Amino acid sequence: MRHGMRPPTRVERWPTPDDDFLDVHRLDARAGAPRLLILHGLEGTVHSHYAGGLLREAQLRGWAADLLIFRSCGDELNHALRLYHSGETGDLDFVVRRLIAEDPARPLFIVGVSLGGNVLLKWLGEQGDRAPEQLQSAAAISVPFDLARGSRHLDRGFSRFYHAHFLRSLRRKALGKSVRYPDAIRPEIVLRARTLYDFDDLVTAPVHGFRDAADYYSRSSSLSYLARIRTATFLLSARDDPFLPSDVLDEVREIARTNPSLQLEFVEHGGHVGFISGSLPWRPFYYAEWRAAEFLASSMTDSARTAGAVGRA
Repeated sequence: MRHGMRPPTRVERWPTPDDDFLDVHRLDARAGAPRLLILHGLEGTVHSHYAGGLLREAQLRGWAADLLIFRSCGDELNHALRLYHSGETGDLDFVVRRLIAEDPARPLFIVGVSLGGNVLLKWLGEQGDRAPEQLQSAAAISVPFDLARGSRHLDRGFSRFYHAHFLRSLRRKALGKSVRYPDAIRPEIVLRARTLYDFDDLVTAPVHGFRDAADYYSRSSSLSYLARIRTATFLLSARDDPFLPSDVLDEVREIARTNPSLQLEFVEHGGHVGFISGSLPWRPFYYAEWRAAEFLASSMTDSARTAGAVGRA
């Protein structure tokens, strides 16, 4: 774990167009410095180890940073019926537009981890060549590119440890929602979910307008959006990721061959958002956060570098 690495942030609560709210943990920096927007994974929080690592990378590089907390993942359950899910890009788009409106001259990076990476890639594909000019580049770590195959993979072997943890947390939130929305989410239905697929079939899909889990997975998987991405985007994954069968990465590589916007780094070992290296066991080096930040920094356009230099003057 990255103990003691998360820099202090201030929290802002932003009202959403549908009368709900989003919490954003904010790290300030000098005027004109790039801004890093961070998207966490399934059931992630500000305390997630990678979130602290990415905030720390931003701080070390003099960047501003914002960690978007997806609906229901903060200290308070959100008010609307809907929660968050792997294909929900509306909140990301809302936050990006607000950040740009706050400071149109500031260069923007986005990094998504796991589920947040899937959301990011889907949004980038939806944007295509219409992505905001302030967006310099993006990075996605340990993405479950194919949600259907990922869900099945999580129900096998050691992956069941993660599966059980996520299912307990998601069911607890859904039961909380059932108190406010008893007609839409019935406790007995939530308790019938024995797998993540069951939960997505019984709760996620109907609450968010999908026909069933298969429809949700098909329409939300970022795999089908990769070819449309026109923003420089770095993909970091490990072939031993317990969240995804490795043959999915082969399909991603084939898509990337015809899309120069995608830069891949697929390694044999790294697990899911692990990527721990270093020669001394008591001084581990967490590679993923550093590598993503290195890519983002190297991708800055000349105009963005000039804007940053003006901000430092």
